[in-house]
Amino acid sequence: MNKSGYWNSTLDYLLEEDPEFFEVYKRFVSSPYKNNVLDAKSRELINVALSASPTCLCKETLKIHMENAVTHGATEKEILEVLKLVSVLGMHTCSVGVPILSEESEQYRNRPIEPDLNDNQKKLKGNFIEKMGYWNTFRDILLANDEDFFESYSDYLTNPWETEVLSSKLKEFIYIAIDSSTTHLFDVGIRVHIRNALKFGATFEEIMDVLKLTSAQGVNTFYVSIPILKEILSSKGE
Repeated sequence: MNKSGYWNSTLDYLLEEDPEFFEVYKRFVSSPYKNNVLDAKSRELINVALSASPTCLCKETLKIHMENAVTHGATEKEILEVLKLVSVLGMHTCSVGVPILSEESEQYRNRPIEPDLNDNQKKLKGNFIEKMGYWNTFRDILLANDEDFFESYSDYLTNPWETEVLSSKLKEFIYIAIDSSTTHLFDVGIRVHIRNALKFGATFEEIMDVLKLTSAQGVNTFYVSIPILKEILSSKGE
């Protein structure tokens, strides 16, 4: 068993077919597991988030890290909270798309960056800032354009923040991980959530370990591809 707390047929294959690379691989992925800056359960919940992210959805590694998370004491509610946090990533469509649309559209091109909001819209904005601790100007446009949609989005985003199933710091670690993942790289969100994590008491070393865990996301290539390769070779009698 490696330092990451699991072993499987993919690792067997790498060890057998390319032992030199396997040692390189093992050293790389096990780095965040050596210093215990993050506790074992938090590491696995962050890995669950990375594998369950809409931009990744790697079933092979998701199963591994869910099992590890449960082994390290994670509850069903905690894992569900992770999935709720991660599922909101789809909203980055508006985070990126709305500013571009407003710049290119004659309807908004000459309007002020922050459109006038009615009393209820101002209340919704205030509630969002109070719960999440941040605001981006695209939300002003979203709120002014479709108040009902904004309210439903806000409720969806803030729902995991209504409970203390996960600590605020861990929630921010999960956001940092999925925003900085190689399949997303959403720099606006990375900055916001690093700032929030520091506000909640995170250390530089803890956030570095979140980034180290996230940097290993590329190994999903092996977990998806090697079983397919073995299946093809087996079907051809090789």
